[in-house]
Amino acid sequence: MSRLEQRFAELKAEGRSALVTFITAGDPGYDASLQILKGLPAAGADVIELGMPFTDPMADGVAIQLATLRALDAGQTLAKTLQMVRDFRTGNQTTPIVLMGYYNPIHRFGVEAFVAQAKQAGVDGLIIVDLPPEHDAELASPAQAAGIDFIRLTTPTTDDQRLPRVLERSSGFVYYVSVAGVTGAGSATTEHVSEAIARLRRHTDLPISVGFGIRTPEQAAAIARLADGVVVGSALVDKIAQAERPEQAVDDVLSLCAALAEGVRGARR
Repeated sequence: MSRLEQRFAELKAEGRSALVTFITAGDPGYDASLQILKGLPAAGADVIELGMPFTDPMADGVAIQLATLRALDAGQTLAKTLQMVRDFRTGNQTTPIVLMGYYNPIHRFGVEAFVAQAKQAGVDGLIIVDLPPEHDAELASPAQAAGIDFIRLTTPTTDDQRLPRVLERSSGFVYYVSVAGVTGAGSATTEHVSEAIARLRRHTDLPISVGFGIRTPEQAAAIARLADGVVVGSALVDKIAQAERPEQAVDDVLSLCAALAEGVRGARR
């Protein structure tokens, strides 16, 4: 079993949802970002999405766009992001890490080199927001051949005709984007999410994680009662933006993560 399969299987046996946290690699700088990354599992993160900074993050809202700019200004590169995963793995061999971002930096890095180094570093999955299934040969197929899961995004506008194509080669889990728009742009009702999950389950046996617009422990708990995973990104990234110094950013992100984890873990009691 992959780390992702193992983690979701364990949580299903425990009868609870996963807390999936997103941060941007290198934000607000390499050392503080690595400190946050290393602290997330102890603070309650079950799966970690690590954003790969890119100059044109078109699918992201202001919070993550600014996080990307902070990371790039601090000198973050794709090579440094892979090194960050290696550094994380020196102390943690169990928490799944998913790299999330855009295809352009990977294309420039070289797909073959990227896949090999990602696997060696300990990356478990990829979410590439601008690579549809029609381009599986570009990255999805090489990644999966190397044992790295390729996680698909589905949205409220992904209809029943399109869903089978989107999910056909998906692995790891399915990421349901609960609102149409960029990251951080509002939130969906639990009724809408419940209906969407029921529809997705008719098409896949993979775990379903729900993201976009989840900012509080109460919102996380509400989604955790319905989904296999709850994804929180912009709320954590905002803590970094609001911090006056890197040490405060570390503390504030991990404190919010702990509060979110408490909400998720108590949701089905």
